[in-house]
Amino acid sequence: MRIGILGTGRLAAALGEGWSRAGHEVAIGGRSRDKAERLAERLGRGVLAVTPRQAATGRDAVLLAVDWDGVASMLGLAGAFDGALEGTPLIDPTNAVAHGVGALLTEPGESMAGRIAGLAPGARVVKAFHLFPADRWGSSPGGDRSGVTVAMCGDDAALRVVGELVRDVGGTPAVLGALDRVRQLEEVAGFVIGLSFAGFDPRSAVPGVPASA
Repeated sequence: MRIGILGTGRLAAALGEGWSRAGHEVAIGGRSRDKAERLAERLGRGVLAVTPRQAATGRDAVLLAVDWDGVASMLGLAGAFDGALEGTPLIDPTNAVAHGVGALLTEPGESMAGRIAGLAPGARVVKAFHLFPADRWGSSPGGDRSGVTVAMCGDDAALRVVGELVRDVGGTPAVLGALDRVRQLEEVAGFVIGLSFAGFDPRSAVPGVPASA
C-alpha cells in the first residue's frame, strides 16, 4: 500500500518502520520538513519525506500520529478541511486524556475520533493503535508484539484496510464496532492510563486477563 504518516514522533517512527519492512511505500509528512527528512533517512527502505498535504493525498491509508491537541493544526496542513482525505482510511491513535489521571478531555458524549471525522470531511476514520506505547511496535528489545490485540472502531471498508496494517506489524485486529462506539474505546485508554499512574497493572482489573498473561 501507499501509506502516509502525519507526524514525526515515536509512534510515526515505530509504525513507519514496521510498515516499510512489510513492503509498503511510506511517506512521512511533519510540521518540520527537517524532522521528516531525518526520520525518513533513519527508517531507510525508501521511506520518503514529503509535505503533510503530499502525505495525505493519493494514499491507501493515512496515520495521524500527533498529540491530540495538535490534530486540527496537522489536518489543516494536510488539506483535510478541503476534502484531501475524502475516501481515505484515516487512522486515529490519539488519546485526549489528562496526563497521569486518564480523564477524557473531550466534551461529554464527544469522541476524539468523531472530532477528527468532522475536521476531515469524507475521511474514513478508524480508531486504532491507541492502547499501547509506541515502543511496542518498534524493533527494539521492548518491541514484543506477541499476543497484542488492537481494538478498533470505524468505517467498515476502512477497518479491513487497517486490519491488514495491524497484522503487518504483528498485531491482531479486533473490531468493537462503528464510530458510534468509539467513545467507549477511548474511555478504555483513560482507564488504562489512570490505573497505571496509580500504580496498578490494568490487566489485573480485567476479568479473565491475569497480570502475568
